[in-house]
Amino acid sequence: MATFTRRGFLKGAALGAAMLAGKGALRLDANPLGLPVGLQLYTVRQDLAKDFDGTLRQVASIGYREVEAAGYYNKTAPEILKSLRAVGLRMPSAHYPMPELQSGLSGKIDFAKQLGLEYMICSVPGRPPHPQQAASARRRFAMTLDDWKWNADQFNKIGAETKKAGIQFGYHNHPFEFQRIDGKVVYDLLLRWCDPDLVKFEIDIGWMIYAGSDPVEYMTRYPGRFPELHVKGVKKGYTAATRTGREFPTAELGRGEIDWKRIFAVAPKAGVKHYYVEQESFPDMPVMAAIKVDYQYLHQLKA
Repeated sequence: MATFTRRGFLKGAALGAAMLAGKGALRLDANPLGLPVGLQLYTVRQDLAKDFDGTLRQVASIGYREVEAAGYYNKTAPEILKSLRAVGLRMPSAHYPMPELQSGLSGKIDFAKQLGLEYMICSVPGRPPHPQQAASARRRFAMTLDDWKWNADQFNKIGAETKKAGIQFGYHNHPFEFQRIDGKVVYDLLLRWCDPDLVKFEIDIGWMIYAGSDPVEYMTRYPGRFPELHVKGVKKGYTAATRTGREFPTAELGRGEIDWKRIFAVAPKAGVKHYYVEQESFPDMPVMAAIKVDYQYLHQLKA
């Protein structure tokens, strides 16, 4: 049991008051969903590799209150929790590529439990063994329907295991899930093949729109399937594509093509619980300046 002292209480109260008075104050009513603004840490991956604690401190100072992991930088769960708590951040979610989930799943679930994760999200699909298949045919966008069905089966199995630990499993989209194979949209098949209780979906808004699909239509048609969003801007005048061979046309939020008010207007009824800013690259300004623009846009946006 923790022991609380008057000195500790006063120190905590002073820190809380300072945060509320500062620029990074947590004013949920000023955010479009009434939820803390989150950041997918892949966005600041290069900075984290150089200075993990210092980067988290900068992210928190901008105003972000939640983060989603994309790798743990050889740190233990207690070390990560200590770093997060030191700057007032929470980590509800983390990304894992399918090959990583296929090996040592129980250990990864235990690590996630130590971190207090609510979601374990598959960030990249896998491929069933194809010993005779040429390497050039193993690209993700060359996958067959059988390959995608195999992934859906794995998602259901993994989701059953994470559920035992009280963690929700999910899948994060890219543009290539919106290609048609034999006249069928892969993403629609995944939604059908995956058990709604075992597998949720994290919509990457930017990539879905880039692929020519409408997140509002999906959130309206499948309420409860999308508890998390990636908030990613797309430059004006982009050319839609379901393949990722070219560089993603990144834009800071509010400076691109996407009507965010329209998307956030349907998000509450869709059951969205967390949303994370993510940028693929930074052609117009340094990373910290860009995520500050992103945060300020969301902080001031009213759905």
